[in-house]
Amino acid sequence: MRPLRIALLAHIRHPVAEPFLGGMEAHSYHLAHGLADRGHDVTLFAAGDSRVRVRLRPLVDEGYETAMPWHSYHGTETLNRHADAAFAGALPELAGGGFDIVHNNALHRYPPRLARRDRVPMVTSLHVPPFDALHRAVRESDAPWSRFTVTSAVQARTWWPEGAPDAAHVVPNGIDLTAWPFSPRGDGGAVWAGRIAPNKGAHLAVRAARLAGLPLTLYGAVEHPDYFDAEVRPLLGGSVRYAGHVTGAQLARALGGASVCLFTPLWNEPFGLVAAEAMACGTPVAATPQGATAEVVGAPGGVVATDLSAEALAAAALAAAALDRRCVHAFACARYGIDRMIGAYEALYARAMEAVAAPAPEVDFPPIELPPRALCAAPLVA
Repeated sequence: MRPLRIALLAHIRHPVAEPFLGGMEAHSYHLAHGLADRGHDVTLFAAGDSRVRVRLRPLVDEGYETAMPWHSYHGTETLNRHADAAFAGALPELAGGGFDIVHNNALHRYPPRLARRDRVPMVTSLHVPPFDALHRAVRESDAPWSRFTVTSAVQARTWWPEGAPDAAHVVPNGIDLTAWPFSPRGDGGAVWAGRIAPNKGAHLAVRAARLAGLPLTLYGAVEHPDYFDAEVRPLLGGSVRYAGHVTGAQLARALGGASVCLFTPLWNEPFGLVAAEAMACGTPVAATPQGATAEVVGAPGGVVATDLSAEALAAAALAAAALDRRCVHAFACARYGIDRMIGAYEALYARAMEAVAAPAPEVDFPPIELPPRALCAAPLVA
C-alpha cells in the first residue's frame, strides 16, 4: 500500500502513554507507531498529555480521568459537554481533506456521523459493548466509505444481534510480539493484570488463587479506590501481593515468569489484551466465561472456567498451568501479531478510500445529528 496520511482518533479518558492505563490506550499507541513504521504519515488526535513518536493534535489538555473520574462522572452532562466540545473542535480538520483516511478509536458519536454525512473515508474501531449514543451513531452511519471493526465474533453479535452489516468486520487486537518474549517455564505462581475496578474481578482472582494454592501477584492502576479498599486490600497478604502499576517491560517479565495468568472480566469483555500478552509469553490463561474470553483464549491458550465462582476459576487455573507453554506461545503468535492486525486495517482503509472516490450511492440517508458547523470551529484544545 502507498504511504497514507492517517488521522488516528483516540479516546480522551487517559493519555496515550506508557505505562498504559487501559487496553484502548495501548491499542492506539501501538497502532500509531505500527502504521508509522510502515511508512504512513500518522497524526494522533488524543489527550494533550499523551507521549508518542508521531505527530500529536491535542483534543484536550489532559485525559479527563484526572479531573472527572469515569466512575463518578460517567453519563453526566459535565463530562458529555467536555467530550462533545473536544470532538466538535476536531471535525473541520477531519473533513478538510488533509487526510487520506481517518481511523476512529474515539468511542464518540460525532466521528462516524461526520464520515457518513461528509463522505469522509473512515474506519471506526469499536472496543466496548454498545452503549446508547454510540450504538445509534454506528447504526445510522455505515456506508461504503464508513466501515466498522470489532475485536471478536462475540462482540459483533453484541453490536448487531440481527446480523452484522457489510460495513462491519472482525479484526482481533494485535500486540508487538517482540515486547512479550517467550519464557519456557513459570515460577509456580499466578499473575493478574488490569485496571483495578469491579468489572475486572481482581478480588475473584485472589480468592481463586488461594483455593488453588497458587502465589499471586496483582498489577495495575487502581481505577476505583473504594473497590480496592473494600474488596481487594483486605485479601492481600501472605502469598498474595499487589505490585502496583508498572511499565510494559516490567509487566512482560511478570507475565512471562508466572505459571498461569488469571484473566477475570466480570463484564461482557470484547477482547482482553492482557490475555494475548500473557499467551505470547507462553503463559497459559485461566479465564472467566464472560464475553469473548473463550474465543480469545481458545483451547490451545488456556482454560475457561465453567462458571463465575472462585472454585471454578481455581480448577481452571490448575488445569491451565499444566498446558504446554510452547503451544500457548505459538497460538498467540499465529493470531495476535500486530502486523496481522495492521494489515487487516490497511485493507479496510483501501476499501473505504475506493468507495469515497466512487459515485455517490443512491441511498436515502436520514439526517445526521452533528453540532452546527459554526460550533465546530472551536480550537482543538478544549
